[in-house]
Amino acid sequence: MLEATGISKVFGRLRAVDDVSAEVRQGEILGLIGPNGAGKSTFFNCLTGDLAPTTGSVRFLGEDITTRSPEARAELGLARTFQLPQTFTGMTVLENVMIGAFLRTSVTAEARERARRILDIVDMAHLAQTPAKTLGTPGRKRLEIARALATEPKLLLLDEAMAGLNPTEVRAAIDLVRVIHGMGITLVIVEHIMEVINSLADRVIVFHQGREIARGTPREVTGDPTVIEAYLGKRASRAGGRT
Repeated sequence: MLEATGISKVFGRLRAVDDVSAEVRQGEILGLIGPNGAGKSTFFNCLTGDLAPTTGSVRFLGEDITTRSPEARAELGLARTFQLPQTFTGMTVLENVMIGAFLRTSVTAEARERARRILDIVDMAHLAQTPAKTLGTPGRKRLEIARALATEPKLLLLDEAMAGLNPTEVRAAIDLVRVIHGMGITLVIVEHIMEVINSLADRVIVFHQGREIARGTPREVTGDPTVIEAYLGKRASRAGGRT
């Protein structure tokens, strides 16, 4: 579905991403992991159009989208969420989701109906008339996912959608991602929580110091000595060896 070739991103003297290529296959869940500052979020933002790569290209469904805006990518079927949820706090939950639905229709009644269906899917129908500003972190993250789903994406990119959640909330979020995947939506997820990667990802790409250092199944990369040294070793030891 999506192919990124030779992506580099330079900020002054900092090479945040250094010649990374990746492909996203239809129907899969691809995980991007790595320590803080590894370059995975910068690479992610080059895929979504929030950053323009210094070099390299991005193709989606056969089209070159390297210079296209996030809005143009959304129209093609590529949607994203943000690590820090960007909700419209002056609107209700329903109105927030309608914003996404308006990408596909200009008819208010149709947007409202689609938004209500999406809220049912994400288990937020009972909060439809709730002001978005009253939601906590789990609710705002789920709301942002709902708004992205309302754009009818073919590919959904989730940027640390489970950061800041407690273990119970993480398990609920994992269940939601499985529901979304079951709808036929392909996913790319950036995550630090290895439980999420192990539970959801078909393949994983590991970043370190702006470069790819490993790729494979979750089992393969978590057993890679290079990955353990760069990333998983300290985290695994703090978690009692669980990866």
